[in-house]
Order: sequence, then C-alpha cells, then structure tokens
Amino acid sequence: MLQTTNPNNYEYKTKELELHILGGLQLSKLESLRVTLSIEKLTKGKNVLNVLRQSIDLYNDNQVEKLVRKCAERLEIGTSIIRQTLQALTKALENHRFILNDTQNKQQQPLLKALSLKEEREAIKFLRTKDLLGKTNELIGKSGVIGEVDNRLLMYLIFTSRKTNNPLHCISLGSSGVGKTHLQSKVAELIPEEDKVEITVLSANAFYYFNRTELQHKLILIEDLDGAESVLYPLRELQSKKKITKTVVHKDRKGNTKTIHLTVEGPVSVAGCTTQESIYEDNSNRSFLLYIDESPEQDRRIMNYQKLISAGKLNEQEQLTAAALLRNVQRVLKPIKVINPYAEFLELPQSVFKPRRTNSHYLQFIEAITFYKQQQRQKQYDEVTGEEYIETTIEDIQEANELIIEVLLRKSDTITGACRNHLENLKNYLKENNQTTFTNTEIRRQLRVKQTTLQRYNKQLLEEGYIKKIKGKKGQTYHFEIININEYQELKSQINTALQNCLASIDLTA
Repeated sequence: MLQTTNPNNYEYKTKELELHILGGLQLSKLESLRVTLSIEKLTKGKNVLNVLRQSIDLYNDNQVEKLVRKCAERLEIGTSIIRQTLQALTKALENHRFILNDTQNKQQQPLLKALSLKEEREAIKFLRTKDLLGKTNELIGKSGVIGEVDNRLLMYLIFTSRKTNNPLHCISLGSSGVGKTHLQSKVAELIPEEDKVEITVLSANAFYYFNRTELQHKLILIEDLDGAESVLYPLRELQSKKKITKTVVHKDRKGNTKTIHLTVEGPVSVAGCTTQESIYEDNSNRSFLLYIDESPEQDRRIMNYQKLISAGKLNEQEQLTAAALLRNVQRVLKPIKVINPYAEFLELPQSVFKPRRTNSHYLQFIEAITFYKQQQRQKQYDEVTGEEYIETTIEDIQEANELIIEVLLRKSDTITGACRNHLENLKNYLKENNQTTFTNTEIRRQLRVKQTTLQRYNKQLLEEGYIKKIKGKKGQTYHFEIININEYQELKSQINTALQNCLASIDLTA
C-alpha cells in the first residue's frame, strides 16, 4: 500500500484516505519518525474533498492523538479510521526505513574484490619468484611510476606494512611542483581500494567519529599535510598508541546528560606530503622521510614520459596489468607474525639522531620485507602458544640495509633535507668550475635560488659549521667557503660500515 517510487513524495492509500509523505524520510535518527504528511479524504464524485498538511513525529503518541482529532474534525471522518490508518502507515514507513538504512550501509562499505582462482595463483606465483623486491620494483615502474627507484619500492613496502601489527609511516618531502603527491598517489594505486582512506580536508573531531574498527590496518593518505593540520594530533596518537579516544557529553531522549567515550582503533599506516620539513617534526619523527629526486635527469625522465602520453605511444594496457597484479598480491598477503632471530646483533650508527625511534623503524622495516616474502618462508609454530610465525633471513636484512641507507643518512644529517640538497648542488657547481669559494650573487644567478631562500640556507649552514665566511678584498663582497667538501660521503661511508659490521657479526654467529 506504500508507494515509494518518488523518494520525495511517498504515497499511501486506503478506501477512505490518501496520504502523501512529503520530502521522504530521515535516515539518521532512528529514535524518531518525523515526517510531513498531506492527508486527503477520498469521495466517489470527487477525488479530494479537503487536504490537511501537518509535520509530526509518528513515534510521539501525544502528537498522533492531536492529529487524529484534527483530521476527524477537518475531514469529517471517524477517529478510529484515522488512528488505524496512521498506525498502519507508521509500520510501513518503519519497515521501509530499515530497508533504506541497510541499502545505505552496504553502499558505504568498500567493495571487497574476490580473486578468481587464476588471479590468486598468479599473485602467489609472483610472490614466490626469486629477487622478489627487484621484480616488484620493475612492476611498479611498469605501472607508471617514473624514476624514484628506491623511493617507490620503499613506499610500496611501507604501504604493505599496514597489514602488520606495527605499520610504518612515511612523509614525502620536496619543493613545490616536483611530484610528491604524484608519487604517493601512483604508488597508492597499487593498494586495493578497500584498504585505504584518502583525506584532503578533515576536521580533528571528525576523526573520532569513524566506526571503532573502521580504520584498522588501513592506509591513510593525506594529499597535503599543510591542509590537514587539525588532524595531525589524533593521527600522531593513532600512530604511537594505535588507538585514539575522546570523551564527549551527550543528552539522551529524556534530557539526562551522560559522558560517552568515542574510540577509534588502529593500527594504521599514514602517508603524507609537504614542502615544510621543520614544521612537522613530531610527525616526521614517527615516519620515514622520503626526499623526492629533483635532479635534471629526473626532470628529463618525467618530461619524456609526458611526451609519450601526448603522442599516444604509451602502452596503457601494460600499466593497468602491472597495477592489477600488484593489487592482487596485496590481497593475497595474510596477517602473520614475524620473528627476527638476528635482531639482537643489529645496531644503528652512533650518528643517527633519535636512535630509539629510528632503531624501532629499522627493525619494523626488516619485518615488513619478511612479511612481504611470506610465500617464500616456512611457517613455524610457537611451542607454548601454538602461534604461527615466519622468520627473517640474512637476505632480508641485506635488502633492508640497501634500501634504508639513504633514510638513515638523512636521519643522521644535522641540516634539513632542502638545505642538504642545496649544499650538494653547491658542491657540484664548485667542482665543475674548479672553485673553492663563492659569493651569494654568483650562486643566485648560477643555481637560480631566490635571495630569501639562499639567506635561509646560508644561515643554517653557517650555524652548523658547513661553510665559513671569508672577507673579500677591500670594497668587495663577502665570499664563502665549504669547510669539508667530503663530509656527506664520509657520513654515508660511516653508516654503510656500521651496517656491514652488523651483517659480519651475524655471519660469525650463524
């Protein structure tokens, strides 16, 4: 009897009455059933004798009784007929609202793709191939990620760690327009849709209104950290404590004030992009810092890729196939505990800042590699608990060391990433021109650096003792000189030696 063809004008007819529910139903508040009714009395000669319009909560008995008496008086019809009609209408609307809510909930749930037997076999076969990380990196390149050979594999493994109990996080850093967001979004395309949450703008309070387990083992992608400052605090707590809780005051239907706790559980993996490294120090301490390649060679690679797209010479099907395989690989990976029997022999270089947190990241990254190679590991079982686990191999540690050395190098640096890039460009310029000193005017022109930016870099380099001022001849401007032109290579060599020593100590005990 309830016609719902028009969602904004439901129709309900009996022998005596025709009712219209104007504006449809509210789905948010199930404790009430507030509607706007148009009630018409039907007669044989004329369709409509009189019309009564009224907004009412059909769950409020007092309001319903007042409407019954008003209809009886206005439409000249018995109260029992009106009461029975309203009761039947309430039941019909109630059932229809439950159906609408179920439909809405199903639509909001991410579509979980069920792999076919062929897709599952292909994904497992790929996970069992030799040199899995190298083959994975090749596929990432084929999917459309140009250059950034180490960063793209690092990011993919960090995103994969969302399935573990100790996920990793990353922040992409670089100048405006160098492709930070592009790299993050292209690698994120290799993660199944149901496993990620993309955020452009989100208020801090909104973060607490996710369902309790809605974010568990999800990848949270923030396009620009500068536009999501309000959510950085709850995100940090979710990264560290794997759970956030907020206490709010709520009034029940009787008007009584109660305190309720809103809890959202992790763990989650968080990735974001920014140009301002120093502003997000609290977040960067919890994350791998990935510095975007801003070299002229990378510029050429990207521009050539753009030309191929414009010329229609790009194999788009190859890209789609590679991306689909990597997404299926992610779906095949199952949660399993990882034990690193060599963990006690691993030691970070003394030059690394904040060694406690960095050491934790280092060990978690090794575990992420082992987790990714789970199809190549024999499953073992804890004798006491019976828990299933796999073990890290020396090969996993070697691969982790090769990938993470640049991250540790940046973590050991006393200057920001942008300033370090400037200093290395400066060294290359002096080497190419057989110079040992330089002036601000010369560097602004040759390296095309803004005056304010160059002043900021020079201030930091002078404070940290990387350059020194040299007085020019009378009437000339100040000159600058790099104190130790090989300091970065020496630092890298020191870190590499420390990592190799760890592997040597493992070989001796094995």
